[in-house]
Amino acid sequence: MTKRCTWPGEDPLYIRYHDREWGIPIHSDRKLFEFLILEGAQAGLSWITVLKKRPAYRKAFDNFDFNKVARYKERKIKQLLNNTGIIRNKLKIRSAISNAKAFIEVRKEFGTFNKYIWQFVDGKPIQNCFKDMNDIPATTELSDQISKDLKKRGFNFVGSTIVYAHMQATGMVNDHTMDCFRYREINRYDD
Repeated sequence: MTKRCTWPGEDPLYIRYHDREWGIPIHSDRKLFEFLILEGAQAGLSWITVLKKRPAYRKAFDNFDFNKVARYKERKIKQLLNNTGIIRNKLKIRSAISNAKAFIEVRKEFGTFNKYIWQFVDGKPIQNCFKDMNDIPATTELSDQISKDLKKRGFNFVGSTIVYAHMQATGMVNDHTMDCFRYREINRYDD
């Protein structure tokens, strides 16, 4: 029997996400933007809720093309607010648009968002050594620092908890528990 982190439970979608995506270092700006928007959409909700809506989000937000999202106007916002496939929260939808604009500004300054965000971990994933899910923090000093910097750059829905979840999802930190089969596999990305 495969030993994995306990958080996916028995849900096949959660298990697939855990086994194939969570914690793998991501360096694609489009994927980093996708997770930034999805993590923001999760605020106050469970990740499984967002994960189930992910295909609808991809369709609704032009496959997370940040250049297109940055140009959304009121008509598109109205369409999104009527889209039952996504979380229809006006603040979160408007945040996705303003975050796309801030994302583009970061790219202008750093060349890529990837270069900007990964500088906080010197370009290499932090390899944590947690034995139990209860030991994994919701925030760290580093997620506090990144959150503060993102907010200074005009991003919304980027509190420290959201930022740490983003770091976990995009592989900036390896928070698979040490007994999880993915822990060692993800750890290899650091070699």
